[in-house]
Amino acid sequence: MKQHILLIATLLSSFAAGQTKDSANQVKTIETVMVNGKKALVERKVDRLIYNVQNSMLSQGSSGSEVLASTPLIKVDEDKGLVSIAGKSGVSVMVNDRMLNLSGNELVNYLKNLRSENILKIEVITTPPAKYEAQGNSGIINIVLKRNIDLGWSGYLNTYYTQRTYVSSGGATGINYQNKKIKATVKFQGFDTAKRSVENYQIVGEESSFSRDERRDMYKGLGLNTNVDYSLSDKSSVGFIYDITKGDVDMDIYSTQNYFTGNTPTRLTETDSKHRSAFTTQMLNTYFDHKFGDHKLSFGYNYYGNVPDTQVNFTTTDLSDYSKQTVRNLSAVDYKISSAQADLTLNFNKIQVETGAKYSQFSNNSNIEYFDLKNNNYEIDPGKTNLFEYNEKNNAAYISASKDFNEKWSAKAGIRYEYVQTNGFSPTTQSKTENNYGKFFPTAYLSYKANSSNQFSLNYSRRINRPSFHALNPFRWYSNPNNYTTGNPELQPSYNDNIEFNYIFKNKFSTNLYYQKTTNNFGQILFLNEESVTSSYYNYSNQNTYGINLNYTDTFFKFWESNISTSFSYNETQVVKFNSIPKNGQSFYYSLKNTFQLNKAKTFFLFVNYWETLPSRDGETYQKNMGSLDAGIKMSFMEKVLQINLSINDIFKQSRFIGDSYYTNNTQSFNNYWDARRLTLSVTYNFGNQKVKSNSRAVNFEEKQRAQ
Repeated sequence: MKQHILLIATLLSSFAAGQTKDSANQVKTIETVMVNGKKALVERKVDRLIYNVQNSMLSQGSSGSEVLASTPLIKVDEDKGLVSIAGKSGVSVMVNDRMLNLSGNELVNYLKNLRSENILKIEVITTPPAKYEAQGNSGIINIVLKRNIDLGWSGYLNTYYTQRTYVSSGGATGINYQNKKIKATVKFQGFDTAKRSVENYQIVGEESSFSRDERRDMYKGLGLNTNVDYSLSDKSSVGFIYDITKGDVDMDIYSTQNYFTGNTPTRLTETDSKHRSAFTTQMLNTYFDHKFGDHKLSFGYNYYGNVPDTQVNFTTTDLSDYSKQTVRNLSAVDYKISSAQADLTLNFNKIQVETGAKYSQFSNNSNIEYFDLKNNNYEIDPGKTNLFEYNEKNNAAYISASKDFNEKWSAKAGIRYEYVQTNGFSPTTQSKTENNYGKFFPTAYLSYKANSSNQFSLNYSRRINRPSFHALNPFRWYSNPNNYTTGNPELQPSYNDNIEFNYIFKNKFSTNLYYQKTTNNFGQILFLNEESVTSSYYNYSNQNTYGINLNYTDTFFKFWESNISTSFSYNETQVVKFNSIPKNGQSFYYSLKNTFQLNKAKTFFLFVNYWETLPSRDGETYQKNMGSLDAGIKMSFMEKVLQINLSINDIFKQSRFIGDSYYTNNTQSFNNYWDARRLTLSVTYNFGNQKVKSNSRAVNFEEKQRAQ
């Protein structure tokens, strides 16, 4: 290496002094080799697929959500607040190998405000290593940001306008500062979102019901995020992240319900509902890192608190005699999650070892009250009112090792142990549930690089899917006096065994073959009893799923970047409880993502994307095809300081959720649309030293996902 540096320095010195043309030509040759040596757009490592954003046309003027939407195997649905990986039921998102503690609308808002100029690459981990939580049949997306070696300050201002049925708007501003000791970022954001949702649900059998909900969903709030990293020395750093968001999640719902016995109508009602929920979420993450030689020791502590205060007022009218029943539902819920962890990474000459331990504690205290309006006074109904206290403790430890045997073979293996203690108690009913269990979760990876064009890998992992707090809470959430949803404190976790075979050709074409075995699977089951529709969560099935994902990414004619993906799976479901009828069968998904560079200065881009899911069967459900055609332009001005994006999503209104669920005594059908067609205009202005990147470090805190 020293000889190479001296050679380059000598050549540059000769060129500056006006010496021979041969020396200058040598310099040019070296520069050419460096350009040709840039990484491919898509790469495969032993346990992950890598999308090198810096080599993509999306590297300038794009949001984080747009970058993820163009990454192989990843699908982004902003309307549902979902980010998913093909073949996985859930996903966690990390930034620089540290877990990002956001999901749903919070995650989508964060990604919208993340700039592609700061992103180096996206790593897609379909079988997470033992270092990460075993929770969920999910993969991990790791967003790797560019290293910041420049000192000074920078910032940005961003605003957007979205037109659906209703208008939505929002904006954010961020300020970044770095010197030799401190990296700091402060972000402010505000959002005011509204959309129209229409949901139709039918139950057809000896007893039948037809319901239709027309809903206006409103989500608004203000948020502050502070991120500070301080270098104690060249080897040690300490930092913290504090995030607070205050806002409201509101819904106005008009619904109709029609009940039948056979073909005879028995009751027709309509309900007007007003849901008002104010929330305050706070999150604190602290960490300490210390490097000694090639090794690293890390400590972290995380806290998350959410205190939503919800009031639901609804009036149900019986259209046969126009009698009314007015109800007020009050709920005060207090979520608290905290965790502490220690991680040690040891890098030896031929092997890397990772080990660590983690302790997590969850608490969920709910106070739900149900009031009937009688004689102009609200009177509490003790039979529909409940208190619930839930606590969970998780002790975990892991160890893993990875090794490159030679240029062709590499391997990684690990094991994680988690011991969980849960207890739920209802003071109202004096009912108590306890569950203590310990499980091992092994992972293994083997990779073979036959040559520069062909690479193979084989992966295995075992995971657990624990129920969310909402699914465990036994209280009844009423939508009208006859219809409610309840949780089940007896609900048990499900388990997933995953095997994957991966092949990548010339860093452009990749194949992912997988098998998943799910045992003790749980879900929501809906029942109709005369004029009452109720639902709860149960463990009721096992499932085997076989699938293949194909992806091709390439650049044509230097101005057209394309990503083509297809996914096919076949599932076999065994029902072990209740009366659902398995609809074993297939599902097929494909997407075409295209970006066109419209000028040599790389300041004007056109994108056209299309995805579609063909008719599919999964468990007891049959779903019709759905899709979306999206298009837009990206423009940069003032040397890319000013960026303007205009996009249209779901142009032909194809993103409808339509299908049937089959049971022995009835068939349940749904037809839903969540206002996916939208026009969005966004403007971003960057100021300050644009080489200074944001300090977007996050920490491992996967447990927060279960509070949603």
